[in-house]
Amino acid sequence: MKRRLGREIAVQSLYHMEMNEVEADQAVTMLLSEAVGENEGEVKPADLEGDKSFVLELVNGTWGHKETIDVLLADYLKGWQISRLSKVDRQVLRVAAYEMIFRDDVPGKVVVNEAIELAKHFGTVESGKFVNGVLGKMIQDVEQLKARI
Repeated sequence: MKRRLGREIAVQSLYHMEMNEVEADQAVTMLLSEAVGENEGEVKPADLEGDKSFVLELVNGTWGHKETIDVLLADYLKGWQISRLSKVDRQVLRVAAYEMIFRDDVPGKVVVNEAIELAKHFGTVESGKFVNGVLGKMIQDVEQLKARI
């Protein structure tokens, strides 16, 4: 499975967790099973364990740092509150913020581009532009944000 599909499943899992109050493992397992059943991204059952660990790391990391991430995002949501965002945009922004601030294995520009594509895929017509605007400002301050946490 490609990382983009892993991020898609992470966003869907976080959405599912927020809406249905399920645990990360349950949400990820269900969505990975659906991905195999639908053969999204040519997912192979043999690859699921490695894929599941990547997705779970994103989901657990994002969920575990959710309060910190929301506080950081609030500074970049000009005229918006995190609670008033669409649930999809909120999850996309959270995963991207988590990857930019708490992980060092993906360049920030890649994170932003992936988030824009996820927002376009799952969100509204304006979601990609909105996510780009928020994360475009955030990426400029990423080193200071890392120092803050």
